Parts: sequence; C-alpha cells; structure tokens
Amino acid sequence: MPVFGKHTKIQKVSLTSTLGLNQALMHIAITGNIGAGKTTLATFLAAHYGWDVLKEAVEGNPYLVDFYEDMARWSFNLQIYFLNSRFEQMLVINEGRKSVVQDRTIYEDAHIFARNLFESGLMSPRDYQTYRRVFENMLSLVRPPDLMIYLRAGLPRLQERIRMRGRAYEQSISPDYLANLNRYYEAFVADYTAGKLLIIDVNTLDYVNKPADLKSVIAEVDRFVL
Repeated sequence: MPVFGKHTKIQKVSLTSTLGLNQALMHIAITGNIGAGKTTLATFLAAHYGWDVLKEAVEGNPYLVDFYEDMARWSFNLQIYFLNSRFEQMLVINEGRKSVVQDRTIYEDAHIFARNLFESGLMSPRDYQTYRRVFENMLSLVRPPDLMIYLRAGLPRLQERIRMRGRAYEQSISPDYLANLNRYYEAFVADYTAGKLLIIDVNTLDYVNKPADLKSVIAEVDRFVL
C-alpha cells in the first residue's frame, strides 16, 4: 500500500457543504512534470466525483512538434498558445457552472515552463518580458484552485511514462530538460501560498493498474473535498 506521510503536505479545508452532493462547486488542479500522470489522474478523479475535466491543450496543438525540434525558435509561440488555452479554461471555471478537475494550471506556464526556457537561453529576454506582461495582465481574472495537487516524480519515472505513452515528438526530450523542470516545480510548490496544496509522490504509485493505489490517492483527496 502506498504511504503518503512525509510526501504529503496537508492543509485541511473547512467547507460548509458537502461537495459530493453538489452543494458547492470545487476546482481541483493537478500539477506536475511531463509524464507525471496528470491527465490520467484528472480523468480518474473527474469520473469518481462526477465532475468535468479540463485537459491540457496537447492534441491538435500546432506548435508542439516544431517546438521539440527547435525549442529556441518556437518557445515563445508554444508558451503563448498554452497561456491562452489555460486562460480560456479559467474563464470557463469562473463561470462556476460545475466542479472541475484541471490538468495543469496557468501558474506553471509562467513560473516553470517559460522561466525554464528563458533561463536556459531558449527564449529571448524580449519574448520573455512580453510573455510575462501578458501573464501578469491575465492574473487579475484568475482565481487559484481550491486544491492544488502536485505529482512529484523523479527522472526515471518521468522517462518511463514518456516512453510508454509513445508520443513521437516527446521521445527527444532530454533528461536535462526534465531535470530542470523538476527543479522549478519543487521551487514552485515550496513557495506556493495561493491555496491548499496536496503533494503526492508518484514514483511508486500505479493508479492505472493497481486499484489500491488509486483508492489511496482518492482517500487523500477526499480529505479536502468531503
């Protein structure tokens, strides 16, 4: 059985209603590196609670293949595309029609991915400053999630999952790129104060093939939403 213990950062949420009975709306966001298992868990949680799922704009993204072939050339284009798609999701969430589970957040776009590209020399200072101004302008209309779930995964786990899901354009992702993203993720969650945060170490979890692992994760999330 998976053990959360020291891997879990718990801040108890006090609610006046039971979300499972649809008496209140909830926004859960799942954050984590490429290949951490965000989309899979978002889909499972949405199905379990009967909520909507908002997935990352990967399918049909016109920049992803070009980006992984030439990161410096396409970094700004890709990040603006993701930023806009995430902002569109926030507008849907702000309408407050149904509880949602969101795959990745607008915060990661700026604080992790764009920052990593800039500090790695793959995004020019001019493009980065433009990107940051757009992001800061959007923040006035963004509400943080009620619960942020961070999936912590080491490099071997990330590489294994990337290999297994078989997206051709992801096979060229370098270990250094993933390691840098992990470093920025850890810094991001260490400083995160916008809302409630749950950290789950997924290095030894398999909630796709092991029902007990999924049950353990859901039990942790239940502590925030029930």
